[in-house]
Amino acid sequence: MVAHSRGNRTRSRKLLRKSPRERGAVPSLGKLMVDLNAGQKVIIKINPSTHSGMPHRRYQGKIGTVIGKRGKSYEVKVKLGDKEKTIIVSPEHMRITNS
Repeated sequence: MVAHSRGNRTRSRKLLRKSPRERGAVPSLGKLMVDLNAGQKVIIKINPSTHSGMPHRRYQGKIGTVIGKRGKSYEVKVKLGDKEKTIIVSPEHMRITNS
């Protein structure tokens, strides 16, 4: 018998899937080149076609605050339950909130 895999993308078939209109679309340069400042609010929206800098699926849809920059990625503080976590996220997996 083979052991059950418990990787980062297990049980995420619906969560990490693009809609038919999004499939094949490459992230635009405008979304990749946005400079975020500390204190700015972002929504974590995982882009499944880009594997680098992808946060864990439990953070999908969460709102966080940018703390700083680390290389090409950003440090984001996210509230998870009653704890605050700091995660490192690539810009293609984030959207700026309007509020």
